[in-house]
This record gives sequence, C-alpha cells and structure tokens, in this order.
Amino acid sequence: MKATDQYFDGIADKFVRNIYGTTKGKLRHLLLLESMQPYLESPGRRIIEIGGGTGIMTRELAQQGHHVTLTDASEDILKLAGEFLHDLPQVDIVHLPLQQIHTLDSYDLIVCHAVLEWLAEPFEALRSITEKMPAGSQLSLSFFNRDAALFTNAVYGNFDYIARGLKVKNQVRLNPTNALRPADVIEFVGRNDLKVLARSGIRCFHDYMKNKPDTDEVFEQLLTLERQYRSEEPFCWMGKYFHLMLEKT
Repeated sequence: MKATDQYFDGIADKFVRNIYGTTKGKLRHLLLLESMQPYLESPGRRIIEIGGGTGIMTRELAQQGHHVTLTDASEDILKLAGEFLHDLPQVDIVHLPLQQIHTLDSYDLIVCHAVLEWLAEPFEALRSITEKMPAGSQLSLSFFNRDAALFTNAVYGNFDYIARGLKVKNQVRLNPTNALRPADVIEFVGRNDLKVLARSGIRCFHDYMKNKPDTDEVFEQLLTLERQYRSEEPFCWMGKYFHLMLEKT
C-alpha cells in the first residue's frame, strides 16, 4: 500500500494533549524558540509557519512583533488555532498543505517544525520549500531524529522494531512515520542552495531519562542542561529532534 501524508483531523484534541501537555512538548517548544531567537531580533519580519498546528509558535512570533501566516493541512487543528490566535490581528491562518504552497517570495523567514516526519516523501517536500525560497531568506527546520529514535528503542530493547526499519506493524496516528537522519538532511540542503547557519539537538537528554521531570525544580535543572549541550558534540546528534537554521544562497 502506498504511503500517504499523515494529518490530524479527528484527533486534534488528542494531538494537542500528547504533544503540548507534556514535559517533552514544553521542552521542545522552549528550545526551538530559543534556537530561533538570534534570527528574530529585527522587528516586523514576514514569517510563514508551515504545518504550524494550533499556533503555539505562531503566537510567540506574533507577540514579538512579527507578521505571521500560519498554514496547516488539518482543518480541525486550524479551528483550535483560530480560537487560540483570535486576538492577534497580525496573524493570518490559511488551510493549505505544504505541497500546495506555490510561492514563498513574500516571506523572509520560513518556519517548518516537526512536519517532514509525517509526510510520505519528506525530502520532496523539503525540495519544494527550498526551490520556492527567495535568495537571502531563512528557514527554521526541525525534524524527528531517526538516529535518536533508533538509540532510544535499543535502550528499551525494541529489537524487532529496529529490525523492521523503525516501522510499526499497526500504524499509530501519533507516531511519526518518516524520521530523518541529521547527516542526510544536512547533505541534502547543502546540495539545494541552503547554507547552515546553526544546528542543535532538541531534547538531548529528556527522552533517555528513566524518570521524567515531575517538579518545576527538576524541569528547570534539565532545561539548563539541555541549553548547555544542545549545540555541542556528541550530544547535539542525540536530540530526539534536530534543528537547523538555514539561509538560501
């Protein structure tokens, strides 16, 4: 059966709870926002967030004084985004799959976080973005790290899952279908006129912890550690997500 892109219609509420109602979601959001921050210092940037979901990141960007267009392929997700962002006139919400975005000429920053791993052809989607980016524009790209996923499953003894190439027998809708290796993505963007400005691992330690943070104090201690090592080797390569800041040459 041919692989298809994965959207979240019908499970939007569950998606929000599983992703953003946990320490892993909170950490991912904070670390991504901080990794982007050096590229957000100029006010009034024109930003498009591709696959922006319920608008958690869009809200942060808009509150910093930027004009943001939020797109997503899921109508259910965008209903939640509309409620969450209703008080921000500098935000536009558009129901649009990544592949149907015809031009990016009017944006100087493209945000695409945790989208590629849900697509049947992630590299084709990434090629579509890079080809439409104007020279000098930037791309904030994060994706589910296949190397980290393999390591995590080895630690937990999921050897059959690893032997199947990290493919489950029965697909769970909240389980990414196409994790990517950071080395492969970096090699790909280098061949497609994108320069790497910065790289970092997102959640280099959290997902390997036996006991996840259960108090604000422990969470802050972990956050400090994640901040310290996210851009340092070898730890950056083990982030459950990988983040790249890229510029079109």
